[in-house]
Amino acid sequence: MVVLLGGVMYFMMIRPQQKRRRDAEAMQSGLGPGDEVVTIGGLYGTVTGVEDDAVLLEIAPGVQTRYARPAIARVVTRAELPSEPVTEDADTVKE
Repeated sequence: MVVLLGGVMYFMMIRPQQKRRRDAEAMQSGLGPGDEVVTIGGLYGTVTGVEDDAVLLEIAPGVQTRYARPAIARVVTRAELPSEPVTEDADTVKE
């Protein structure tokens, strides 16, 4: 009975918490300039720079603050990666 209770505790509490922690670490390590984020304190800002253990956020035009990576709660929008230039064939262009 004790082993069964231990198994239930693992699958209901410990395993989901480990998954949330892994997801948060992946999100925090994937931050890049241009990402709009929310801190754990509820402050919205745009990432302007990334260091080893800190992130520079622009919270207002010309106002930058430095936060520890674990202080970032979630990413609101990701920065768009520059797409490859589209080259059009002369046959496909309609005039």
